[in-house]
Amino acid sequence: MAKIIFLGTSGDSIVTGKQLRASGGIIFNYNNMQFHIDPGPGALVRAQQYGINIRETTAILASHNHTNHASSVNALISGMTLNGMDKKGILIANKGITEGKNSFVTEYNQTLLERVINMDGVAKVGINNIDIVKTPVINHAGNGFKITTPEFILSYTSDTENGVELKKAHEDSNIIIINCKHPSGVSQEGHMNVDDVIDFLKATKPSLGIITHFGIKMIQKNPLDETRIIQRESKVQIIAAKDGMEINPKDYSASLKQKKLKSY
Repeated sequence: MAKIIFLGTSGDSIVTGKQLRASGGIIFNYNNMQFHIDPGPGALVRAQQYGINIRETTAILASHNHTNHASSVNALISGMTLNGMDKKGILIANKGITEGKNSFVTEYNQTLLERVINMDGVAKVGINNIDIVKTPVINHAGNGFKITTPEFILSYTSDTENGVELKKAHEDSNIIIINCKHPSGVSQEGHMNVDDVIDFLKATKPSLGIITHFGIKMIQKNPLDETRIIQRESKVQIIAAKDGMEINPKDYSASLKQKKLKSY
């Protein structure tokens, strides 16, 4: 079994603050291992709304210490461990989330987990038959993630600019979740817009690209319309994520197998 569920697709303070799009993060479930990526505001509520049992969480993956990406980590830890009665689970993050005066996760909540892994000092984490590799971000804090399963590679860019280093890190991925905050022509340091995504996909050529993390200008433009532009220009199959959207990666099994063989 494999599925990706979007508990939110918001990408800036306006969209998140007004909850024009939810901000609960992304669930990736593979063979009964459940990964919660970037649980932002309302993660517990959205998990309940979309039928996710947080007690089944295997690991939390938090890319950086911004509200949209990590504000619900403490609540998620408390819920998944019954506030420490059932010590379990792993937090995969970086020092910005777990250490220092701006850390998002309390020392107490870190003790409730089976393990806390600091990605600043680790290149790869293995959980059963899954490998999680940190990927670089450009002109932004934190890191992205590349999750390698026996059947496919799922990547998440997190917040980043486009660039050679980013393309190289994701070039063998079958499915890439891309944070595309802005429409074409709107630029911001540390983030990608539609033009950046087109260039990124031309280089990486995944079997499927999924854009998410939409800012207010992207919402106003309509992500679905922008997706049509991206697919036309990049020649890559693209989906604009919606709150509550569920995708089975195995629906793309033929192209996934083909891409994986080419990556060797």
